[in-house]
Amino acid sequence: MDNLPQFRTGYVAIIGKPNVGKSTLLNFLIQQKISITSKKVQTTRHRIKGILTDQQSQFIFVDTPGYQVRYSNKLNTIMNKLVIQSINEVDVVLFVIEAISFDSNDELILRQLPASKPVILVINKIDQLSDKSKLLPFLAQISTKYPFTEIIPISAIKKMQLTQLLDAVRTYLPENSPLFGEDEICDRNERFLAAEMIREKLFRLMGDEIPYSANVSIDRFEQLTHIRKIYACILVDKTSQKIMIIGQGGEKLKQIASLARKDMEKLFGSKVYLEVWVKVKSGWANDARTLSGLGYEG
Repeated sequence: MDNLPQFRTGYVAIIGKPNVGKSTLLNFLIQQKISITSKKVQTTRHRIKGILTDQQSQFIFVDTPGYQVRYSNKLNTIMNKLVIQSINEVDVVLFVIEAISFDSNDELILRQLPASKPVILVINKIDQLSDKSKLLPFLAQISTKYPFTEIIPISAIKKMQLTQLLDAVRTYLPENSPLFGEDEICDRNERFLAAEMIREKLFRLMGDEIPYSANVSIDRFEQLTHIRKIYACILVDKTSQKIMIIGQGGEKLKQIASLARKDMEKLFGSKVYLEVWVKVKSGWANDARTLSGLGYEG
């Protein structure tokens, strides 16, 4: 028994600029959708922990918002602080970039990386490379920018090299007992996840402006024996945005609610009754009290 490897448990931050696939990577690593995704940047606004437990280790992945300086309201300031805080609190950092792409936004994050802990560079979306011969020169070039502990090319959505990534991370986790139960996959409750499912549909179904001017709160969440009754409110800046989200005859809002309900039923494993309405509150993204009430840290 003395020759058996010690169990390892640790926190792993997933960081990167917006839209490099951080949330997709988290979902595929833990084999469950807990972090919402869309093709729009900054879909992730909160810090979410996804937990994967196997016979050797417990990985506690911390999904973070995309780090950026394009927007400067209080909401984005909070999100950037979350990224820096996460980097400093974890045992291992996964810095995610896109294949053969490294721009000024990646450089900005590079300057935030800690010298005192292992940083693994994760090159995502290699399945999208039309010319695979470009990858090796890119790896050689990128390795000169920072003393990365490892550089691992992957495709999160195609599940390419994810086992290799986990094996690499495992070696840097401290020896420790599990911090979460074997069946736990997330540190957030169902109320939070329900709001995120609705917000994801806003990002996917609405135009470019609306999602960034909207947020979702759960006013009531009732868990009964065979059904969950959820009453949600979409918060927007302007009346014109409210009209667009509702749509002609309420069709757009019905579509958002219907798709969100189906995701909730799949995640919660039960029937869901969902009511969603829209409320106008100007300047919510710059209102510290409103942001605190919506669960934004910092």
